[in-house]
Amino acid sequence: MQLMRGNSLLYGANAPFIEELYEQYLVDPDAVPGAWRGYFDTLQPAPGGAQDVAHSPIQRAFAALPKAAASGAAATDADLARKQVYVLQLINAHRFLGVRVADLDPLNRHTKPVVTELDPAHYGLGEADMDTTFSTGSLVGGARMTLREILKLLRQTYCGSIGAQYMYISDVAQKRWIQNRLESVRGLAGYDDAMRRRILERLTAAETLERYLHTKYVGQKRFSLEGGETLIPLLDHLLQRSGAQGVEEAVIGMAHRGRLNVLVNILGKQPGMLFAEFEGIHAEHLTSGDVKYHQGFSADIGTPGGVLHVALAFNPSHLEIVNPVVEGSVRARQHRRRDLDGSKVLPILLHGDAAFAGQGVVMETLSMSQTRGYRTGGTVHIVTNNQIGFTASDSRDTRSSTYCSDIAKMIDAPIFHVNADDPEAVLLVTEIALDYRMQFNKDVVIDLVCFRKLGHNEQDEPLVTQPFMYRFIRKHPGTRALYAQRLAEQGVIRADEADAMIAAYRKAMDEGRNSIHPALEKNNGHKRKGDVDWTPFRGGTPWDVPVNTAVPLERLQQLAVPLYTVPEKFVLHSRVQKIVEDRIAMARGDLPLDWGMAENLAYATLLTEGYPVRLSGQDARRGTFFHRHATWHDQNRKEWHEGAYTPLRHLEAGQADFAVIDSLLSEEAVLGFEYGYATAEPYSLVLWEAQFGDFANGAQVVIDQFIASGE
Repeated sequence: MQLMRGNSLLYGANAPFIEELYEQYLVDPDAVPGAWRGYFDTLQPAPGGAQDVAHSPIQRAFAALPKAAASGAAATDADLARKQVYVLQLINAHRFLGVRVADLDPLNRHTKPVVTELDPAHYGLGEADMDTTFSTGSLVGGARMTLREILKLLRQTYCGSIGAQYMYISDVAQKRWIQNRLESVRGLAGYDDAMRRRILERLTAAETLERYLHTKYVGQKRFSLEGGETLIPLLDHLLQRSGAQGVEEAVIGMAHRGRLNVLVNILGKQPGMLFAEFEGIHAEHLTSGDVKYHQGFSADIGTPGGVLHVALAFNPSHLEIVNPVVEGSVRARQHRRRDLDGSKVLPILLHGDAAFAGQGVVMETLSMSQTRGYRTGGTVHIVTNNQIGFTASDSRDTRSSTYCSDIAKMIDAPIFHVNADDPEAVLLVTEIALDYRMQFNKDVVIDLVCFRKLGHNEQDEPLVTQPFMYRFIRKHPGTRALYAQRLAEQGVIRADEADAMIAAYRKAMDEGRNSIHPALEKNNGHKRKGDVDWTPFRGGTPWDVPVNTAVPLERLQQLAVPLYTVPEKFVLHSRVQKIVEDRIAMARGDLPLDWGMAENLAYATLLTEGYPVRLSGQDARRGTFFHRHATWHDQNRKEWHEGAYTPLRHLEAGQADFAVIDSLLSEEAVLGFEYGYATAEPYSLVLWEAQFGDFANGAQVVIDQFIASGE
């Protein structure tokens, strides 16, 4: 059998050769040798039967089928994967650039720019892809959505009445938090009817007060809020929500625009008091005083979380100089309450668009926001952006950035631009901004895009320099009217209810009372937590009466012991060690006292008598001239943030707090901060040290507008 297999023409090893010959025969019988042709002829079917065909092409075709299918599927998968990447890029493009085409301007004066990155066609995506399902990545709203659904969500969230800027923030958790708050509701507040009526009531109060004053005191300056009335429901909502979250005090700083409206409709100042000021009658019977739109005020207002004390800081004409003053006042109040994270006292700063972009004290104050000596747990900034500064409205003149708020990007503060003609979007943004501040203890900016209905003041004629802008303003019906119409069409209010609100408010004005936001009654001498007793400072004692400040020598020598005792294993620099040894000798009486020794002893006496001391300035801890050494530095420190020791904090149990702060390289904002701190903490010694005498020139505005002219 084995022999026969080896000799057979059909032996397995010969089969491929014979198969190839046979296929050649089927194509061309003359192409094979005659012997083989004769053999193959015998294999052919009878006449009329089906002709045989070559097998190998068929086999190759069948073998190629899976490969072809796989190749086609691979091509399809690659195309889908490419589009998936582009969809994720499209999502992020809206987060970055949606603000450029958002509906922010109530006047709608300018054509929106074409931002190609927001167009699906830029990524090769077209109508055929709209119903294709894609992964949404970090987009909030569903793990997989059609492209049509994704675009709708993105445009509602980022291209409507809200324009958000936050993607430059370095902390991913903060970005994800903002994305969740915006994208989960698609930029829609969804308020109930009661809340929407409250918004209309506040808008009505804001507009009606301005119009009432305009007719009652014709031609008198008041720096009207008209065109920006949405500021009133914004502040109302901000304070109510702050109180609900446990905030007990809020300090507001603002310039003159809309100040009278805030006094009456937010802080509850009685209109009768305001009318008296218009008529030149001052309740304080002062021989002189500031104009009414610079006046400060304070009141207690009711919130869902309890009583909230609100203080509006006095402010001079220098628009933004009040910013650091407010921050200092807040820091003092937080210190008094032991409010270490800023959850109890909230700073709120209102800005104008031109001033926010133009005045250097804004940058200086922002730069202090996260420093150890000046942070206040985050500030809510509100830019009342009426798109004009006095007579200048061309951004080619007023700033070098795209938006007036861009300066806030330097501290990674998120910025929420919002159209003031959409009050519900404004309140939604207010909620997000406050919650962000409370969650992350950082500054946040609301850019309230509105307009200025009148001139810079009520005697000014804006058409002289702004004919284009004021053609649009003259046609605008007013935010209140637009919102009232919207609520009436949706059945939230009756057709005549909006006019009834106006009539009720005017009636209250005629009676000199506040119908919308009365302040709570004074608490009959009951002391609130964190209150300061100013009585000893109002006794009429002349400021130049001599006071005995002497301290017994024995007491000074006692204080010198903890003041110049070096902690165990703490290694001083050799030059500092020599100063410490000399000062120990001074305490014994072996050497005369130098300035640094006398200064530190003076602080020590106050601290041990219960008076806090706060000293700040550039290089204040060591002292510019190597003289103070209020803080020592361990020469063997292992970590950059450890190894510092301040003896004045370790004098005795129960002593008052001592703070010595190396300030940032600023004079104006730092002195403003310390002034604000001192006005809220009269029992503390608050000092600012100019590094050199002429450095005080950089803080001259604070010296002139606050210190020299203060009460």
